[in-house]
Amino acid sequence: MKRLSLLFVLMASPAFAASGPFFSLRNTDFIVTLAFLVFVGVLIYYRVPQLVGGLLDKRAEGIRNDLAEARRLRDEAQEIYASYERRQREVKDQAADIVANAKREATVEAEKAKKALLVSIERRLKAAEDQIASAEGDAVRAVRDRAIQTAIAAATEILGKQATADQRAAGIDKAIDDVARRLN
Repeated sequence: MKRLSLLFVLMASPAFAASGPFFSLRNTDFIVTLAFLVFVGVLIYYRVPQLVGGLLDKRAEGIRNDLAEARRLRDEAQEIYASYERRQREVKDQAADIVANAKREATVEAEKAKKALLVSIERRLKAAEDQIASAEGDAVRAVRDRAIQTAIAAATEILGKQATADQRAAGIDKAIDDVARRLN
């Protein structure tokens, strides 16, 4: 390939456009062709095409490495993204479970609160009934005591009018004996 391109350079048509002999130092086309060939020769001598090729190969290898790194990073990013999506789904499921458990617990606690409230109401009703019964008992005792006092007062008045002092003393002795007998 290099030889073919060199042949085309030597056969360039502008080199034949000048008048006179071509291989003369007075022909500018020959001088330009000669300078060009010397320039190409110097480039080849110092291995510039190989250096440029090596630099291009290094650059191509660097680009390949960058592409491979980019692919690796993309794959890693996709794995991380998939991991986060899985984690998000898991967290979403856990949140749904937590909400469901909270609802169940709230329902259970509401039922417990209802039962506790009913028990409390029953207890308060029972206490109120007991207070009412106690108040009734107190009222009945108070009425009975008042009736007894009234009966005693009436009996005292009646007996005081009908009975004599000896009869009263005998009644008191009889009542004392009756109380003593009942206590023993």
